[in-house]
Amino acid sequence: MHFPLPWQLLLVLVVVLLLFGASRLPEMGKALGEGIRNFKKGLSGDEEGKEIKKAEEK
Repeated sequence: MHFPLPWQLLLVLVVVLLLFGASRLPEMGKALGEGIRNFKKGLSGDEEGKEIKKAEEK
């Protein structure tokens, strides 16, 4: 599998910019980052352990 060339990445970036506009890109990046972070937390099981400990303390 080959990595896209720089001009191909630039073309994709321009198309995304035209489709969504410059004002929506930071919002989309933030939402994507939060989604990835939550997915990783779900895989590691951190949240489950915290919830169990909180329930045991009560």
